[in-house]
Amino acid sequence: MQSSFEFQIFSIVVLIFSVILHEVAHGYAALSLGDKTAKLAGRLTLNPVPHIDLLGTIIIPAVLILTNAGFLFGFAKPVPYNPFNLKNQRWGEALVGVAGVATNLIIAAFFAIVARVSYGAGMSDFAELAIVVVFVNLFLGLFNLIPFPPLDGFTVLRGILPLRLALPFRNFEESLARGGIFTLIMFLFVFTQILAEPFYTFVFSVFRLLVG
Repeated sequence: MQSSFEFQIFSIVVLIFSVILHEVAHGYAALSLGDKTAKLAGRLTLNPVPHIDLLGTIIIPAVLILTNAGFLFGFAKPVPYNPFNLKNQRWGEALVGVAGVATNLIIAAFFAIVARVSYGAGMSDFAELAIVVVFVNLFLGLFNLIPFPPLDGFTVLRGILPLRLALPFRNFEESLARGGIFTLIMFLFVFTQILAEPFYTFVFSVFRLLVG
């Protein structure tokens, strides 16, 4: 097996590309529904440079992993899209929101198969690397389903609600967005103090189901 440091670096790289794939999926979903905003902004690319947010894509994941914080978090620059350009005005935002989550969960499922096959073939080192990909993407996918802005779970929830109920959710989201980094800190504090234990229990249950 690789050294602990190499394993940590691999985990950081996996996290970076996983959050980038997550965002690109949003852009392609929006494009398929008629909005070219992400395409015109040059964000429908796997080149990491346009997607990297120094704080969310590099610094936070590196600090959490290298310090063995026991908590995984990271984000790329959100891919822009214009909801008013979406052909499907009723379900469009929900579909764009769920695309990133679906991408991470599909990646997790695929590499779970890779891990099982690798273990069966005696390639335990490769299987352990595949397991990292499974866990990172499973965590990102399920974490983003939490219905709190700006996570995708909130976007999906707002997108499936009737308009009269969705408007207060949008106002709430805009209010929190004005808080910037303080809103993020508040959410992470609440998550680590209240939600982390049941969330990790659920994630590990699904993880064991996938990889055995």
